[in-house]
Amino acid sequence: MEKRVLLAVVLSFIVLYGYQAFFPPPRPAPPVQRAPQSAPPPSAVAPGGTVPPPGVEAAPPAAPAAPLVADSSERNIVVENDAVRATFSSRGAVLTSWRLKRYLGPDRQPLDLVPQNVPGSARPFTLVTDDQTLTATIRNALYKPSAEALNVGSAPATLAFEFKDAGGVAVRKEFTFDPQHPYVIGFTASVMRGDTAVIPIVQWGPALGTGIVGGGMTYAPAPQPVFYRDQKVTRIGIDDVPEGRVQEGALGFAGVDDHYFLSAALPARQPLHVEYDPVLVPVDGADHGLQFVSWAVKYPAAPQNERFFVGPKDFDVLASVNRDLVRAIDFGMFSWLVVPLLRALKWINGYVGNYGWSLILLTVLINLAMFPLRHKSVVSMRKMQELQPEVKAIQERYAKLKMSDPARQKMNVELMNLYRERGANPASGCVPMLLTMPVLFAFYAMLSVAIELRGAPFVGWIKDLSVYDPLFVTPVLMGITMVVQQRMTPTTADPVQQKMMMFMPIVFTAMFIWAPSGLVLYWTVSNLWAIGQQALTNRLIGPSVSHAVRPPAERRLKNAGAGKSEQASKERK
Repeated sequence: MEKRVLLAVVLSFIVLYGYQAFFPPPRPAPPVQRAPQSAPPPSAVAPGGTVPPPGVEAAPPAAPAAPLVADSSERNIVVENDAVRATFSSRGAVLTSWRLKRYLGPDRQPLDLVPQNVPGSARPFTLVTDDQTLTATIRNALYKPSAEALNVGSAPATLAFEFKDAGGVAVRKEFTFDPQHPYVIGFTASVMRGDTAVIPIVQWGPALGTGIVGGGMTYAPAPQPVFYRDQKVTRIGIDDVPEGRVQEGALGFAGVDDHYFLSAALPARQPLHVEYDPVLVPVDGADHGLQFVSWAVKYPAAPQNERFFVGPKDFDVLASVNRDLVRAIDFGMFSWLVVPLLRALKWINGYVGNYGWSLILLTVLINLAMFPLRHKSVVSMRKMQELQPEVKAIQERYAKLKMSDPARQKMNVELMNLYRERGANPASGCVPMLLTMPVLFAFYAMLSVAIELRGAPFVGWIKDLSVYDPLFVTPVLMGITMVVQQRMTPTTADPVQQKMMMFMPIVFTAMFIWAPSGLVLYWTVSNLWAIGQQALTNRLIGPSVSHAVRPPAERRLKNAGAGKSEQASKERK
């Protein structure tokens, strides 16, 4: 029974971890560079951006209307709070940079969630309309900002951009920043053409970050569309974006995320219309390009106090903005257990100040709480191990009978009588182990997605608990502890199966070579605890007692005597 549980644990981890480690998602090939199509000369384009039919002479292009309210030249406006340094451009009144002060990128500088390596792409908060001429005017205009710079202190602050021209175009954008939610941008926009209000589409452009996608178990998977609808979070792989390009309806949030970060619209009004497009940027000399997902959102009316979240998938941060937004973190089926574990880890770290040591302390506390269950499991396995010679003797007597032979039922009766006589229960060894499995999987899920471990150092050579150990010390140590633990744990498996199980430390060590060092640290500490608990349990219950196998006649005589004694007792009564 305990052998089956152990195999179930091993197979489960191979499915959950081995697939990710050895079979990462295939990288999309760089897009084929097509020759640009020759565009019609400007004189051939009619007003409004359409090409006139053959034989019809195009009217000369209209001169751009003179600006009435505009900036004199293009410049950058910096908005800063405790967590973010944002940069807006007066040309188009768009967001050009959103740097997170508390998270570093590959260049060891504050991570910028606005990609800087996609030439010609739209920037966040670009407005698009059905009229190409109006859209070009809005995008290229120099907006007049309401401030030279903005430092968000203890009170909300607003940065406004305004543009008007003699042709009747009037555009205003307002960005609001709340110090209570440093990763949230409030957005209001109005577009007027004469006396007509135009409902624009808000383009975010490519997201997220650098587009560098790591392989295996690194923390840089490809960005992917994500949205929340009907109490369910849906993610679309970057290769499947064309099939799920348009999403609309009552969406709780919608945007793009990767392993640790999220950019999303938090609509105040419904229905919402969202469009996604994959963006692949080829890299010279590389077998794959940079990967992004561009997205845009359209509201039922012009945006008014709409909110956008651009920041880390930190549980407490997301919960403070919108309780449903925490669902953007993929905790898996054991989320009900992962969240308390994550809160406990953060609470311990508040005192320790190092997530590596905090992880060790949390592992010790959890194993201490599970000590009675594991102790009971080990004691039960010891009893089953001691009974194994007698169990095999019974099984051998019935080995030549077919499974369908009714006589084989006597074997089960003999086994149950043996267990009852010796006070052993085959299920008592595996049930405690099964009760600990949810904690094991929840811990795995937490360590796989917790942004708290991203960039968190431990000791010496381990500078980041979310990536693999660069010297591979912890995986080797983990493999050694697994060997010691297996040799100390009582088992009822036959010698051949025991030799096969000894290969499992080698398999796990190979799998954990590229695993996040925080996960390997947890597994190693758990193994060390199990070794210590096994030694303590062995000391408490004493050495193993071997039971001699009684011949069948002796057992029948004893059973017969027991039956006669029971019958005599009944007659006396």
